[in-house]
Order: sequence, then C-alpha cells, then structure tokens
Amino acid sequence: MNAVVIHESLTGNTEKAAIRIAEHLVEAGVDAVACSTTKIDFQALADADLVIVGSWTDGLFLFGQKPARGDRLSKLPFMTGKRCAVFCTYAIETGKTLEKLTTIMESRGADVIGGYAIKRSAIDAGAQEFVDRLLGVLAV
Repeated sequence: MNAVVIHESLTGNTEKAAIRIAEHLVEAGVDAVACSTTKIDFQALADADLVIVGSWTDGLFLFGQKPARGDRLSKLPFMTGKRCAVFCTYAIETGKTLEKLTTIMESRGADVIGGYAIKRSAIDAGAQEFVDRLLGVLAV
C-alpha cells in the first residue's frame, strides 16, 4: 500500500504530526511520504492508495473552530476514488474541525474513512494512535 500525508501547518505541530504519521506507516510496512499543501508530491499522490490530510485547528478558543486555511485545502487536487483519512492538531478544543475537513476532502472526491484529533502536547502518542486505528480500519 502507498500513502501520502498532506499537511497544513503554521507553528510546526501539524507538520511534526504528519511526519510522525508517515514514519509510523513506514514502520508498519506502508510506503508513505509526508508533504505540505504548498509542496505536494504529485507523483506520490497519484500513486497513493491512501491520502491522509491534516490541518491545525483555527478559530476562537471555545467556538468557531475550523481547519486552518480551508481555502487552500479546498484547492487540493481531485482525489476521486481514493481512500482518505483526516486529522487535526489542537490546543484546547477541536469543535467541528474534523467534520469540516471531511467535507472539504469529500468535495475533492475522496472517500473519507475516518479522522482523528491530535493534541499538540501529545503529538507522538496521538500520531501512533491514529495510525494504529487507521490500519485497523483498513485491515477490515
């Protein structure tokens, strides 16, 4: 299986999560690469059986949360027929970030199979848990 992890990051937390997700996938035998929304590896995307897209949570502390730079995410290449998973990083609350990110990816033609929120103070553990859950879903 081939996977690409595309991320939108501001302070580096989401990028770190994306890199760790790709590393955990590789450890599990999946050919995976991480890239930012501004430097997409189009060949890896074309070859991918699984696309993972992540964003940091933007908005106010207790309401109005959304995927950061949703306009950039909504311009990602079409992924018709590709399985997709989404993730977000957050500090306090995610609100509907995952649901909104799912909607964006579905508008790009992706078949979203799940999502996961990773607290920025627990990126390593969150990335591992996300990959474990994701591989469990894919094995079914």
